[in-house]
Amino acid sequence: MSFTVLTAEFQHESNTFSRVATGLEEFRARYFLEGEAALRERGDANTPLAGFLDVARPQGWRVIHPLSAGATPAGPVTRKAYETLVEIIVGAAWREVGRIDGVLLGLHGAMVTEHLEDGEGELLSRLRAALGPEVPIAITLDPHANVTKAMTREAQIIVGYKTYPHVDMRACGAHAASVLDRAMKGEIRPITVRACAPMLEEATGGRTDVGPMVERIARARAYETEPDVFVVSVNGGFGLADIREVGPTVLVTCQGDHKRHRAFARSLAQDMWERRLETVTHFLTVEEAAARAQTFEATHGPLVIADYADNPGGGGYGDSTTLLAALLAAGVKDAALGGLVDPQAVAELSRARRGDVVRLAIGGKTDPLIGGGPLAVEGEVMARRADGRRAQGKFWTDLRAARRRDRRAADLQRRAVARPWPVPRVRDRADAKARRRGQVDAAFPRGVRARGGRSDRVRRRGTVHAGPVEARLCPRAPPDLSSGPRHAVIRTGP
Repeated sequence: MSFTVLTAEFQHESNTFSRVATGLEEFRARYFLEGEAALRERGDANTPLAGFLDVARPQGWRVIHPLSAGATPAGPVTRKAYETLVEIIVGAAWREVGRIDGVLLGLHGAMVTEHLEDGEGELLSRLRAALGPEVPIAITLDPHANVTKAMTREAQIIVGYKTYPHVDMRACGAHAASVLDRAMKGEIRPITVRACAPMLEEATGGRTDVGPMVERIARARAYETEPDVFVVSVNGGFGLADIREVGPTVLVTCQGDHKRHRAFARSLAQDMWERRLETVTHFLTVEEAAARAQTFEATHGPLVIADYADNPGGGGYGDSTTLLAALLAAGVKDAALGGLVDPQAVAELSRARRGDVVRLAIGGKTDPLIGGGPLAVEGEVMARRADGRRAQGKFWTDLRAARRRDRRAADLQRRAVARPWPVPRVRDRADAKARRRGQVDAAFPRGVRARGGRSDRVRRRGTVHAGPVEARLCPRAPPDLSSGPRHAVIRTGP
């Protein structure tokens, strides 16, 4: 039997303490692909969409795909961006009302908007209002999701990635599609039960390569082999979202003995709480890190110091200067600072020539109260490059193979920091030459403390971008359909 399935991807990890809002331009800068363009660029990469299609093709589904959109982690999504993108997805559902047999969505699970605490829950609520209570909905989530009650109420099937760093997006998409296929055929009637721990995030930030999450993922996989258990997801949570339903969760997509399944979920959630102090990363102050660098002898490789609190992958600004200031104050030499977001400095350096000695203030311009303000330096321009530097690894390699070169180039051009600009030779207190360092330690700037495994920024007046806002989860009126369909409809087959 052939089914009609609505698919979409809509992903963002929202750091509510960031003052950099996420608008439509931020989605376009990463990926904002409608219809055929989305299928062409993401349909054979390490993405949830590719996993959906891995099941859809042999089953001969009719796939309706209106949108794939995602933005780099930053502040809350603007109302305009959210409503624009949601209308594309929900509008496609309304146009096909009565013909859709199931829904597959690739979400993140930690989206906060200017007007909603739970972006994913609201999207699912609107889809449910359009399609009715009987159409099964399956979603994939990042393990840093803050899974809300609304998500588990509206989606019967939830599959969280089981790896961090994430490498199993496609596999999880296929897993979700396989369970959905059984539900559409009437073989199973799944629901998802949820248990949560009263904490901001799991102690190791959800890492699955070391620490207590290794054992939890093993237990989750073992329980998935039990009768009437289809998926077990262990989510570390995202503590930089200041919302009511923040924190780690355990989900079991199941049928049958719901009491037993809830008990298993609660046991894993309780384990996260009881082992909340079992961190795997030792944090240093920037002064301690600089002191270690000052005495370090590179006999067996370089030393890498990670400014863990200024991680753009979690919505950080990427422009903290306190670590650089500490290295200069300690007289550290033979060192390089890679990656500092400062378009103004890049523009100023672009006007200089090789060999020029320039004085400028770098970094710290987004929010001087977080990670230090601009740092005045003098240095020599050693080189100028127009080409980018490319991230390596399975996820990036697979995704890059499916994306057009011109979009990637435009993205890197817009974000000057995405390529490591040659660092000027600093002559204030140290002569910093461009060379990376290897043994991993982590440094926190002043005003930041460690908790759990990721960072908790110390709240200061004026630094919180958005506080709690009650989400309005209710059915909405059908969108205006007069503009006609913008989605891609494909008939899959063996």
